[in-house]
Amino acid sequence: MAGINLNQNLSQSQVLSPQMRQSLEVLQANSLELGQILQQALLTNPVLEIDRNEEQLEETASPDAEHDMETLSDLDDDFRELQITEQRSNNVGIDDEAKRDHLYNSIVAPETLQQHLLSQLALATLSEDSKQVATILIGYINDRGFFDSSLEDISISNNFTLRDAERAQAALQNFDPAGVAAIDLTESLQIQLARRDMLGSLEYRIVTEQLDNLARKKIPEIARKLGVTTESVNLAAENIATLTPDPGADFDPTSNPHITADIIIFKNVVGEWDVQLTNDNMPDIAISNAYKDLMASTDDNKARSYLRDQIRDGKILIRSISQRQETLYKLALQLVHRQPEFFEQGPQALKPMTMNEIAESIEVHPATISRAVAGKYVQTPHGLIELRTFFTTGYTTESGQEVSNTGIRETIQQMISDENPQKPLSDSAIEKNLQEKGIKVARRTIAKYRDLLNILPSHLRKKF
Repeated sequence: MAGINLNQNLSQSQVLSPQMRQSLEVLQANSLELGQILQQALLTNPVLEIDRNEEQLEETASPDAEHDMETLSDLDDDFRELQITEQRSNNVGIDDEAKRDHLYNSIVAPETLQQHLLSQLALATLSEDSKQVATILIGYINDRGFFDSSLEDISISNNFTLRDAERAQAALQNFDPAGVAAIDLTESLQIQLARRDMLGSLEYRIVTEQLDNLARKKIPEIARKLGVTTESVNLAAENIATLTPDPGADFDPTSNPHITADIIIFKNVVGEWDVQLTNDNMPDIAISNAYKDLMASTDDNKARSYLRDQIRDGKILIRSISQRQETLYKLALQLVHRQPEFFEQGPQALKPMTMNEIAESIEVHPATISRAVAGKYVQTPHGLIELRTFFTTGYTTESGQEVSNTGIRETIQQMISDENPQKPLSDSAIEKNLQEKGIKVARRTIAKYRDLLNILPSHLRKKF
């Protein structure tokens, strides 16, 4: 009979407290989702109520006193309203309850790609350091599922090593949807084929070596270069067609009719750029004084303990909302301070800006910025813009002016919009035009940007 061995191991692990989980959930939520969280809290926590006085309440740490009267006094220091409200009735009408349930259940905020990845990351078996790097990387993934910038640029801008970035990227590439967290279309298709155990297959070789020829439907040339028959290339092309060129397509935010801005940036009456948080779908909530008074007066220990727990949970939620709003407001002020040319001139004037820079300015971790940015939009003079769009690396022109990747893509888009359709601009011509503006961008990078903009090569854009 085998002996029984007892081994004792000492290890460290970080477990998120309920307060931290609540804070992260609120921080990541956009305006519509936060409204849902608050509606649910109002339905499930009886001590919470809508603050009719619309006072902004200061939050302090939860008291830990055992004496009930001391606890009540501490709570009142935080939450006491101008007038004592009456204890809300438990006899809520059936019609009113049904209306509230219908309101809550009928408002659905589709999950963004970034939020979808963050939720998977929370469950991943990675070290905390790797999770922090992966959280930052998610902030640089666009709605198609690709990185807007190279891993080298992202790692340099955010003060972690390229090796750390590559490890985090490899972890993200195992997430759903297949093909996400790729640098370009080729890598995304390679990931999708690898998921199907097709490494080394003809499909994989075509994607890796002959993707341009496949886009141009040059089947005989592909067959000749790879030394296979045209029939096998045709069959492989059919299999490749079942892959998705846009892994993030199912999370397309433009398909969501309920998108609303969390931040509005506008010119005030004195002509200066100003910031306002919309607070759409978000009622002001407070702790009911009636329940505080009930806790002080009841002799039922079980009821007193229950009320104390509910008040504590309510305070955690209110504090989390306050922190979220403060983070978004400070972030918006940084946009105004760092990107005045964008608000005056539009996307072409967007300057390089990283999450690490903003995190240092407002004294939070870059991962906090990544979570705060996820799924949120800013109303600007140039339309409703995803907050993530403002964070991008870029180039420095010969004159010393900084230009973001987003600004360069906008410039390329404008060049192609203005081109002669009978003589469309080649990637070489675009490269030359950018050089004349003092911007040195490799032809391969221009092809990548063109692909991100869903613009065909010049020979396929030509009109006769």
